[in-house]
Amino acid sequence: MSLGVGGFRFLCLFVLLCVSFFSRTSSEGSVEKEKTLALIKPDGVSGNYTDGIKRMILESGFSILRETIVQLDEDKVANFYAEHSSRTFFSSLIKYMTSGPVLVMVLEKENAIADWRGLIGPTDARKAKITHPHSVRAMCGLDSEQNCIHGSDSSLSAQREMSFFFKEMSSGGGFDKDAGTCTQDNTNEVVPTHDEL
Repeated sequence: MSLGVGGFRFLCLFVLLCVSFFSRTSSEGSVEKEKTLALIKPDGVSGNYTDGIKRMILESGFSILRETIVQLDEDKVANFYAEHSSRTFFSSLIKYMTSGPVLVMVLEKENAIADWRGLIGPTDARKAKITHPHSVRAMCGLDSEQNCIHGSDSSLSAQREMSFFFKEMSSGGGFDKDAGTCTQDNTNEVVPTHDEL
């Protein structure tokens, strides 16, 4: 039985399409989910925004893996925001973050870090109200310091921040709370911590 040139081309095209389809399907099915830290700051908790924020989180396809309410002291805030210690707003940041309890959550979904950052909006809540009116910060933030919510800005920051609040989530490197830095396994390279509030 001979296929001829046209039949051979058709068979090759069919095989290529099948391989392409099945390889794309299996690679899409194995996309790894990402975790990130979400922190509702004292004004968000005291302003009764937690239920609305959690609803936005779930409606945006995130899973909430862990959550805890914590009253931070000055030392914990200073360690968490160590990269801001030389900034003029550092003392007001400590006062703000210790003014009441915070709700800390670990979120998970594909592209969690970028999607969470998109959902919370720009750091300055005044800008968020104009450019991202449906964002979390537009809903409950006041300005660039009292902006109601925190989100990790990179995978390294997410890992450091999750292990800061949930010790059992520490993996793939060490966090030096005194220095406010994170080191990667197999290197002694110090990795900068998050750069936004």
